[in-house]
Amino acid sequence: MEPMLLKPVGKDYLWGGTRLKAEYNKDIDMMPLAETWECSTHPDGQSIVASGKYKGKTLAEVIKAHPEYLGTKYRDSGELPIMVKLIDAKEMLSVQVHPDDKYALEYENQRGKTEMWYVLAAEPNAQLIYGFAHPVNKEILEKAVETDTLSKHLNKVNVNKGDVFFIPPGTVHALGKGIIVAEIQQSSNVTYRVYDYNRKDKNGKKRKLHFDKAIDVLDMSVSRDIRQNPRIMRYTPGCSRELLCRCGLFEVERIQISDKFEFGVNDTSFRVLLCTEGEGVLNSEYVNFRFSKGDCVFVPASTRKLIIKGTFTTLTISV
Repeated sequence: MEPMLLKPVGKDYLWGGTRLKAEYNKDIDMMPLAETWECSTHPDGQSIVASGKYKGKTLAEVIKAHPEYLGTKYRDSGELPIMVKLIDAKEMLSVQVHPDDKYALEYENQRGKTEMWYVLAAEPNAQLIYGFAHPVNKEILEKAVETDTLSKHLNKVNVNKGDVFFIPPGTVHALGKGIIVAEIQQSSNVTYRVYDYNRKDKNGKKRKLHFDKAIDVLDMSVSRDIRQNPRIMRYTPGCSRELLCRCGLFEVERIQISDKFEFGVNDTSFRVLLCTEGEGVLNSEYVNFRFSKGDCVFVPASTRKLIIKGTFTTLTISV
């Protein structure tokens, strides 16, 4: 099977910045550049194959023609179950929440959204919002949104490079200004805005809130400690592997390479690699290419042998 270097699609949301261009080599003609959807087959934004025999095709087209690339676990669905993004929050994101599968399928005709953030960069004193500081109810939240006092009810968390946050459906959350993350999530684009600081878009209109739907899905209990603690899984000369997050939908490892790493992908599922630091070369039976910080690679199921050489850090995502 042939690994595929991917080219992302960009999103120009008003809170975005310029760092994905400057620091992650994203040649996308957007200003601001808030997100890049690195590995996506979602109709709202599809990544494109940038190497090998499928170069120029969308990843969705390749998977439709070759559902076996998903592996036996997802072959019959014919759909990539996850999405991988880079996000540059120059300004605060809206206070938001995502529904679970049951609610999203009923009301939005797509999956819900479980996600994970891996912090790539954070300015001094950067914070994000995760959960509530104390128990709330609909009436409290409604009044807080109307009077611009929601902040006092939200739990703020200090953020540093390398932090990992798991965000299940129903959790109120928002990235704060000065943070760049890699986001691994279900393949979904359902977001309910609770509050948006009364900001106006490029057309001078306030962005739509989704308060009633948000209330339907919000967990209004007190936030728990949600910072994930990576643990070393394996160490060999020139290579360390840490498990960052594992849930029922995806598993994410951080692999740090100073020489080379050899691995294969079994018949069950595909794998996605996202380079977060450094650069290297990928060699396989069918294709060879260079990659660097910010690049994303889709590795089909049943890819028997890959060798990646260089000095770099990569997130590896499996399902």
